[in-house]
Formats: sequence, structure tokens, C-alpha cells
Amino acid sequence: MLLVALIWLVRKIPRQWGLDLGRRLGRVYFRIGGKQKNRALENLRAAFGGEKSDSDIRKTAENVFAHFGAASIDAMRIPVYAARGFDDIITPKNFHYAKPLLSSGKGVLFLTAHLGNWELMGAWLASKGYPIKVVGTPVSDPRLDKLIVETRNKAGYFNIARGKSPKEILRAIKQGYSLGFLIDQDTDVKGVFVDFFGRKAHTAVGPVVLASKYGIPLMPAFMHMKPDTTYELEFFPPIELVDTKNPARDLVENVQKCSDVYEAVIRRYPEQWAWMHRRWKKRPGL
Repeated sequence: MLLVALIWLVRKIPRQWGLDLGRRLGRVYFRIGGKQKNRALENLRAAFGGEKSDSDIRKTAENVFAHFGAASIDAMRIPVYAARGFDDIITPKNFHYAKPLLSSGKGVLFLTAHLGNWELMGAWLASKGYPIKVVGTPVSDPRLDKLIVETRNKAGYFNIARGKSPKEILRAIKQGYSLGFLIDQDTDVKGVFVDFFGRKAHTAVGPVVLASKYGIPLMPAFMHMKPDTTYELEFFPPIELVDTKNPARDLVENVQKCSDVYEAVIRRYPEQWAWMHRRWKKRPGL
């Protein structure tokens, strides 16, 4: 299997060689074209068409593919980092928001995104001794999905397949685990429509429902790559959820709060978010 050989290779060669290889492969993939390239361009034009020129949008799109090529290399190298520690490539910012909550033993619901390198976030938290599980959508290729799950579990941040085991999520909460969620994509889970880059986007409600029901802090945290190719893991204050005793309205307002945080961070690092995903696939009323 070619992917297995690539993983073996990038775990052996120096990190910078691997990152350069990943960027080159990402740019080649972009230039070849295809559905993902066209979708990224379409989404970027919809989000920034009134702010950026088309040449800037095309440059951003190409850099998105280059970034994910490099980020994929670092994700493949997680066992290498786990063995020696992550401190030489990851610096936390505003960890004071999270540390006392994590130390309480009651857990945190982390909201993160397909931005920067979300896999390293779970691995970093696990390396610091905090029990964490991540809720993720299985990828379509079962062999690749198995590799991803095994990498997560071996690094100490355990995998829960999205939509497959709600009982496992509740069990993890009762056991004091923190949970990581990515709700920045349009997936087949219960959601509501909220504003995202000026368009209605179907957004998962699970984390908000859990936070409201069990009184667990809902905290945004995002990992982005810096120009020197190290990462910054930035923590934000917990989202203050509204409770007006109107459950339907409160749910939409609270999910909108989450979406606003996502949009603000993506605007800061547009070249590090997965624009090739069909974020606005569902439409209200359809």
C-alpha cells in the first residue's frame, strides 16, 4: 500500500524534508485540478469575493492545498513526536483558560476545526496527562480510517466514531474525559442553520446540547501553523451559553455563538482551513 510506505518514509526523514515534500505534493494536487480544487475556489469566492481579487483567491486556494500537504506529514509523524514530546513544535497560548478546568477532573468540551493541525491538539493534551477522547467522522477508506484511529489511540487521545456510539460519549463524560468536537463541516448529524461567512450553514448541535445538559464548559481551541513551521495551540474563554427557557431559540443562538468563533479564527488563517469541503451542502427548507 503506497500510503503505508509514505508514512514509513516521513517518519524516518527529517521533519523539514517531510514538510517540503507535503507542500510540493499539495501544490501538484491543486494544479492537477479536480472537484476539490473547484470546490475550494467556489467557497473562497463566496466567502471573500467582495474582499479579495480573484488572483488572491486562487493563491489562497493553492496555499490551502500546500498547507494540508504539510499538515498531513506532521499527522503521520505523531508517533515520533509522542515518543519525544511535542514541546519543540507546539506552544500553547492562553492555556490558563483550560488548565484549571482540565485539572478539575470534570472534563471540557473542546470545539476545534479542520484548521491548522487538529490531530496534534489531541495528541498534545494527552501528552500532558489530560484524559481526552475525540469525536470524528470516519473517513471513506476503511484502511485509512483504521490507520487514523490507531494513531490516535496509540498517542493517548482515544477515538469515538461520530454518530456510532452516543452511549460511549456519555460514558466518557461520566468518567471525566474531555471531548474534542469538530463542527465546522456539513455532516449527517442533527443540526441547525446558522450564519457562516454570510450564508446559512447546517451546523451540528451535539456539543451545545451536551454542554447545556451536563453543565460542562464549551471551550474553543485551535491549532495553527506559524511561519516558522511550529504550531500555536490557542485556547479561548468558554462560550457563555444563553438560557431563556426557550429551548429551540436558545439552541440556535448558542450554535451561532460557536459559528461566530469559527468564522473569526478562519478569517485569521484562511490558508489553513479545509475550503475543499462542501460546507454549504444543505439548504434551509430543502
